[in-house]
Amino acid sequence: MKTLRDARIGETVAVLKLHGEGAVKRRIMDMGITKGVDVYVRKAAPLGDPVEVTVRGYELSIRKADAEMIEVR
Repeated sequence: MKTLRDARIGETVAVLKLHGEGAVKRRIMDMGITKGVDVYVRKAAPLGDPVEVTVRGYELSIRKADAEMIEVR
C-alpha cells in the first residue's frame, strides 16, 4: 500500500482511499482530499514534515501523520 507520505517530490498521485476515523478523516476530506482526486507533491520541509501539496488548484500543507492515512496510486 502506497501512501501520500511515500510519494516523491514532483510526483502526481491519485487518492484511492482515506484511512482513519471520525474527526481526523473528516478534516482531511474538508481540505478537499477525497477519493479520486489528483494530488501533486510540491515540496517537503527539511525534516520531511510537513509536506506541501497542490489539491484542486490550491496549496496545502499536510503533516506526515495525516499523509500516512491517505492511500494513493
